Amino acid sequence: MPVAFYYVFYLLWNDFVKDNWSNKQEWTLIEVIPPKELETGPKLMESIYQGLSGVHVSYNAFEEYLLGMDTDKFSFELVGLGGEVHFYIRVQKKLRNLVESQIYAQYPNAEITEVEDYMKNFPRVVPNRDWNLWGSDLVLTAADPIPIRTYDKFEEDITGTMLDPMAAFVELFGSLPPGQNLLLQFIIKPLPEAWRNDQVKVVQKLAGRIKEPSGGILKDIVDVFTHLFAALMGPVEFPETAAKEQQPLAFRLTPGEQEQLKAIEENLGKNMYKVKMRFIYLGKREGFDMGYVSAYFGANRQFNDLNLNNVRPDNSKTTAHFVAIDPRLQTMKRRIYERYRKRNTDGANVVFSTTELATVYHFPDMNVLTPSLPRVESKKGTAPSNLPIG
Repeated sequence: MPVAFYYVFYLLWNDFVKDNWSNKQEWTLIEVIPPKELETGPKLMESIYQGLSGVHVSYNAFEEYLLGMDTDKFSFELVGLGGEVHFYIRVQKKLRNLVESQIYAQYPNAEITEVEDYMKNFPRVVPNRDWNLWGSDLVLTAADPIPIRTYDKFEEDITGTMLDPMAAFVELFGSLPPGQNLLLQFIIKPLPEAWRNDQVKVVQKLAGRIKEPSGGILKDIVDVFTHLFAALMGPVEFPETAAKEQQPLAFRLTPGEQEQLKAIEENLGKNMYKVKMRFIYLGKREGFDMGYVSAYFGANRQFNDLNLNNVRPDNSKTTAHFVAIDPRLQTMKRRIYERYRKRNTDGANVVFSTTELATVYHFPDMNVLTPSLPRVESKKGTAPSNLPIG
C-alpha cells in the first residue's frame, strides 16, 4: 500500500506544484493576422518553432519537484468563433517580444495585436442549460519518433504546387453559424536534445539491432520437447546457407520498413516538442450539430500515414456508456472545458518535431481564400531615407 500511495501522491503532487507555478506566471494572448499575399508554405513556421526551442531550461530536483518550476510553454490555438477564424498564441508576457520577433522575422507583413482571452466570452461552466460541448485530447497511434504525414508530402503531382493542409480546417472553422464554435489547441514545450537518445532504441529495434526477448530458459525447454517428436519423425532439414539475421539490412527490411526507418531518423534530427493537443466543439444547444466534429476529424485524416503514424482522438473525453451516463458525461465535459480554459497539459501528451508542428499549425498561404479569415491588406514599409522635410 505505501508503494501504491507513493505513485498516486507523486502524480497528484506533481500536477499541483506545476499548476501552481504556471498560475503564478503572467500570461497574455496575442492574435496573428497573416499577410494577404503569403506565397510561402509551412517551412517558415518551422523556423519559428526552431527559434522558440531555445527557451528550454533544465532545473534541479528541488526546483522541479518542490517548486514546480518547468520549461516555459506556448499555446498555439486555431479558433472558429461563429464563422470567424482566428490564430491565437498564449504566451508569458516576458516572452512576448521573443514570439513577435520570430514571427516578424518570417512574416514581416503580418499584424500582431494583444487581445482579451476569448474564453471569457463563454460561460464559466459548460455544459449548462443553454450551452453544450464535445471534446477530446488527440494522441498518436504509434510511438512518438514515428512521424505523421508532414507538409513536404502535400504536393500536387502534376504542377508540383503544395496543397496547404490548413485549408480544410480554415474552411470548416469559417463555415460555422453564429453560436457555434470550434476550438483547437496545441500547448507546446521544447524538449532537451537528450530526449532523442532514448528514442534511438526505436530505430535500432526496427533495424534488427535489438532482439526480442527469447522468453528465458523455461521457454527453451518447452520448445525442445515440443519439436522433439517432429524432428525424429520428419524428414531431414538442412540449415539455410545464409540466415536472415546475417543478411544485409537492405535485404531484411521491406520497402515500407525502409521508408519508415528513414522517416524516423530524419524526424529525430529535428528539435522536438512535448505537445498537448486538444479539440473542443462548443455551441449553443439550439443548432448544436455533431456533424462539425465528424468534419474536423475527416480533415484531420490528411495527416495520417498508415505506414508511419496517425492522429486520433483519445477515446473521447465526453462520451459515457452503461452506468450513470448523464452525471459522468457532465463531469467529463466540465473537466475538459476547464482544462482548455486553463491551458492545462494533464493527460496524454505526444512528441512532435518542428516539422510536424509546422504541418498541423501554420498560417495559410494566399490560395486559402476563406472570407472569414482576416488578412493584412497592405504591406508595411518605412519611409524613404531621402524624403524631403519642409
